[in-house]
Amino acid sequence: MKTRIIVAAIGLPLLLLVVLALPAVATAILVALMCVLAVYELLMGAGLCRNVRIFAFTACMALANCAWSWMGMPRSLGMIVVFVFFCGLFGQMLASHATLDFKAICAAVFAGLALPYLLGALIRLRSMDNGKFMIMTVFLLTMVPDSGAYFAGVFFGKHKLCPVISPKKTIEGAIGGVISTVIFMLLYTLLLERSFAFQVNYLYGALYGLLGAGASMLGDLSFSVIKRQTGIKDYGSLLPGHGGILDRFDSTTVVAPMVELLLLTVPFVVK
Repeated sequence: MKTRIIVAAIGLPLLLLVVLALPAVATAILVALMCVLAVYELLMGAGLCRNVRIFAFTACMALANCAWSWMGMPRSLGMIVVFVFFCGLFGQMLASHATLDFKAICAAVFAGLALPYLLGALIRLRSMDNGKFMIMTVFLLTMVPDSGAYFAGVFFGKHKLCPVISPKKTIEGAIGGVISTVIFMLLYTLLLERSFAFQVNYLYGALYGLLGAGASMLGDLSFSVIKRQTGIKDYGSLLPGHGGILDRFDSTTVVAPMVELLLLTVPFVVK
């Protein structure tokens, strides 16, 4: 626990420095590096595919995906990139058909296309008008549910939420996570209105908190299922006390694109 707290105390300010104080391109570079590490953890670390060439193809696709989120890409060029990616995967499957099965190819497709697209929402959010405030919404909706659920579970937890997937999570903890997230989201909405002169909608702010807490738990539990099915404890050891990138940012893969979608349809703030 001590190591976990120390790493968080160092890592969180550095993360906020990059996404808030540095130009938006710094966020794009950071997310691109995260995606490459996430590809490695998912394919190699989790044992879904330990073919080095498949990893290389998938990592390149993830980088292209992040570039797409940052500066866009003509439709024809995007189609070419994806087509080449699939050709590379299928070519390697033919060359290594005795040891490389179709499940590994499916894992590579998810890691190269879906995963960086989901995490790439951080890049797209940072590129929006007032992107610093929008990306902070993601951090709030990923950190608060986890902390709120932990403390509610410690003090009130009695009924297991999903004992096979995550034995320590409780129904009471989940409820506490939802309530705390709604409260903090409303406080953040109030802060944006009073301190930064945003026009806000408190009802939508509460909705973000409610949906964000659910999305955070969905991301957390989904990647826990992958760990259970592959027999690993953590995706990696990059962050002592936390595990790997996917251990720390599993919730973000669902929360970030959800926030992007909500901002495009029912924005809770208008400058």
